[in-house]
Amino acid sequence: MEPILHIFIWSIVLFYPYMKYLGREGGYMMTFAHELNSLLFKMTISYFLYLWFFPKKNLLKFIPFVIIAFVLNAVIYEFSDRVFHKENAHFWKHFAANMLTYISFGIVFFAIYSVKGLYKKQLVIDSLSKEKREAELKALKAQVDPHFLFNTLNTIYANALKKDEKTPELILKLSDSFRYLLHEGQKAQVLVQQEIRHVNDYINLQQERLLRKVKVDFISKIDSEEKHISPLLFIGFVENAFKYTSILKGENHLIKINIQLQNNELIFQCQNPFLANAEESLELGWKKSGVGIKNTQNRLQLLYPEKHQLEIKKENNLFNVLLKIEL
Repeated sequence: MEPILHIFIWSIVLFYPYMKYLGREGGYMMTFAHELNSLLFKMTISYFLYLWFFPKKNLLKFIPFVIIAFVLNAVIYEFSDRVFHKENAHFWKHFAANMLTYISFGIVFFAIYSVKGLYKKQLVIDSLSKEKREAELKALKAQVDPHFLFNTLNTIYANALKKDEKTPELILKLSDSFRYLLHEGQKAQVLVQQEIRHVNDYINLQQERLLRKVKVDFISKIDSEEKHISPLLFIGFVENAFKYTSILKGENHLIKINIQLQNNELIFQCQNPFLANAEESLELGWKKSGVGIKNTQNRLQLLYPEKHQLEIKKENNLFNVLLKIEL
């Protein structure tokens, strides 16, 4: 659609003088070559602005270059126009008129650029909103996945046979996890402490499943109980940590998770041991489950544009995630 719009605009610019004088005696005095020459210089400055200047982040920094481009374009046009006007003695008058014309076209193309930007942003929002819904569904599927559900229920059943005092608590946490995903997870915002509680419940369930294989150092500290955050932003990273730690040999592999809220800045840190080519060793249930880090990154771009920092590093056989969000 955009090329059609541009063709339409320039067609109007080119043929408007002829349409204006249509039916009048003598018609439009200027030749078609003259109008093409004029059109070329209008297009040059317009697309200089449209393709080079407007996309810049700091426009003020590049204004001197725009002024130089305007002046050069107007001066060169004046000399090229003398091919059609041999006796042109009004250089400065025409120069000023051309400058105003270029400014007018700049305004028109800035409007087009702005509308195009808003349209693209809306497409991204729609796309990421769809991905958000899909991510939430995947998160729910990860919890309901037969692999996760079977192992968790099997663990609870074994504890029940031993009359373990933890059994009612595990059942409650599993129930709370489902309830959170079905209800709170569908909301635009939840309390930070609710999201932390959900992460904690998930950690407890996974610890009970993996027994001695995993040891979790989980710390949370918030200075305000009234702050809100979009739900299910942390669970993808936490699940990823358990996913890749579960395939390691040995016992007591340490997963560190730290969530802090201080002065309106939420900091999430997660560290887990990691082996290269670990994906090949994952069980089928693990491979299919999870919201996925990519989906979480897309949601962060949508929900907290320019208000978050996400660093993911793999070094020394450790997978590190650092997420900062300005609330």
